[in-house]
Amino acid sequence: MQVNGEQVTLDAPVSVADYLEAHGFRAERVAIELNGEIIPRERRADVMLDDQCVMEIVQFVQGG
Repeated sequence: MQVNGEQVTLDAPVSVADYLEAHGFRAERVAIELNGEIIPRERRADVMLDDQCVMEIVQFVQGG
């Protein structure tokens, strides 16, 4: 699987929500694009990742 341009190995299929939690992302502060499609927050627990996926995680930050 590719995450933000880097190859990542998954031990088993995992949901987007579980991946974010396992890697320390705050769900309310990120947007997810998976295989060219934006994944709404309410679908993240249902959408599964596998080795063929390409995911971009965009973090929102405060500041000016």
